[in-house]
Amino acid sequence: MVGGGGGSNIPRWLQILLGEKFFNPCGVHDCAKKKEKNTFCLDCCVSICPHCLPPHRHHRLLQIRRYVYHDVIRLGDAQKLLNCSLVQPYTTNSAKVVFLNQRPMSRPFRGSGNFCITCDRSLQEGFLFCSLSCKVHRHMTKQIGLKKRLRNHSCKPLPSLNKPPSEGFPELEDGHVTPDSVLDPPVSPPDSPDPTSSAEFVKRRRNRPVPMTRVTGQLRCLPATDVAGFMNRRKGVPQRSPLY
Repeated sequence: MVGGGGGSNIPRWLQILLGEKFFNPCGVHDCAKKKEKNTFCLDCCVSICPHCLPPHRHHRLLQIRRYVYHDVIRLGDAQKLLNCSLVQPYTTNSAKVVFLNQRPMSRPFRGSGNFCITCDRSLQEGFLFCSLSCKVHRHMTKQIGLKKRLRNHSCKPLPSLNKPPSEGFPELEDGHVTPDSVLDPPVSPPDSPDPTSSAEFVKRRRNRPVPMTRVTGQLRCLPATDVAGFMNRRKGVPQRSPLY
């Protein structure tokens, strides 16, 4: 979160975007379904829900997404607003996203590797920030004018915002994120049993021919009485070993 100040070089829309609490129920449409505020109007600097879209239909809108209980936006949308270089992107559902704010860590970890220079979160090589707010905070502390790094927020309304509320706003599934990669589909191990092969094996066991005996190099069938005795064999009476 980035606080605003009188002499701050951060645009007002960016201050509100990084400090807004998204996915809270909309107070205007409290009794409606899908009332979470997951859209940010860049012209009005306010978060809105799908039912608030008609008055903002011709405004510049930014869709906020949710992943691992934190707010993210698509990398392509963020690049239309400001310079996202050195901010680590994450890939989920085949879409690259960046976090708006830094995520709290259960305990600080400072080992070998690459870390965010603002909050010390572990990063991949080649990146310096884990979120947009970390980069903004770094430039604030270094007193670097963000107006040179920010671009004119002339992004168009997102395509999904033109759909009805029931069709738009596809939410990301909650789960763990993998930095800049997509998990491959699980592959069953080679030693895993195949139910089809097991059924065929049982079928072959049941349909195998009657046992044959080998006599002087030639095969002959067992007598019918021996076959019946072989198929209906029972355990015999136990015999006690002699005591001497």
